[in-house]
Amino acid sequence: MKLHEKEQERINEIISELSKLYPNATTALNHNNPFQLLIATILSAQCTDERVNKVTEKLFKKYKGPEDFAKADRAELENDIRECGLFKNKSKNIIETSKILLEKYNKRVPDTFDELIKLPGVGRKTANVVLANAFGKPGFAVDTHVYRLAHRLGFSDEKDIVKVEEDLKRKIPEDLWIKAHHWLIYHGRNVCRARKPLCDNCSLSSLCPKSYETIEADKCCEQNS
Repeated sequence: MKLHEKEQERINEIISELSKLYPNATTALNHNNPFQLLIATILSAQCTDERVNKVTEKLFKKYKGPEDFAKADRAELENDIRECGLFKNKSKNIIETSKILLEKYNKRVPDTFDELIKLPGVGRKTANVVLANAFGKPGFAVDTHVYRLAHRLGFSDEKDIVKVEEDLKRKIPEDLWIKAHHWLIYHGRNVCRARKPLCDNCSLSSLCPKSYETIEADKCCEQNS
């Protein structure tokens, strides 16, 4: 068996095991429609999903849709989302994005990557999250957990976020991109943690290269959110 075939076999085994570990994995961001998911994902930059959900529980009762956000008082919105951090930029982007959705898309969240990344506050990660979870379109969002595990598990040795995404898409079947994204996140949160990975309790240990290097995942990923 050729080296690349052995490597692909190893990756397939990892994906198979992750699917068994986290069969019900899905996005942790609470939302009822594509617009709410878009706003929640913008808020999630450098913030935990748990905190975002706490904020949006009240936020989405106060602001029902893009109409309300578009006419929101910026200072008031900043206060409403303060707990998510970066609230000045996020409030500005949310208001501007809401206006664009009203003016250009008839309140609708666009369902193509090229249109999404043109919206204020939307980068590759956010666009892929919305495409996958709101519209069911194949995408592979690379956040801090995915970036970290892609390196630790040997899916990629690239530092550039786009190249990491390309490596993941090339090595994982397209019909599993959405699920694999969530599997990697769940494993990153529960076992393969940033500071103290629980290697002794990891069912992937026999398949893991264990070539742990210090990766500045937070800085690299957040600029592409």
